[in-house]
Amino acid sequence: MIEHIRPAQLPDWLARHAADRPLLLDVREPWELEVARVRPDGFELVAIPMGQLPTRVQELDPARPTACLCHHGARSLRVAAFLAQSGFEELANISGGIDAWSLERDPTVPRY
Repeated sequence: MIEHIRPAQLPDWLARHAADRPLLLDVREPWELEVARVRPDGFELVAIPMGQLPTRVQELDPARPTACLCHHGARSLRVAAFLAQSGFEELANISGGIDAWSLERDPTVPRY
């Protein structure tokens, strides 16, 4: 199942899954990370562009709860669906993406 959460809800999601070492997966392109970057605050962050994920999925642990992030939430939802088909069980899509992150969690993150 893919849970849909807003950036403001991420701390609660992380707390619910704390025992399983939750992960934030940023699937944006490298140029996007240069424009607007999430600063990990109490969570592990891994960046793998969506197009590279099929060849790099083995870098991720299917037992770890994974929240996916992109620009607005569409790519991250597709990635979450791919991960679900690959055996990941605890998944979340961060609705609104980094754009909403800037509005709800960290206004120092530029919007683009």
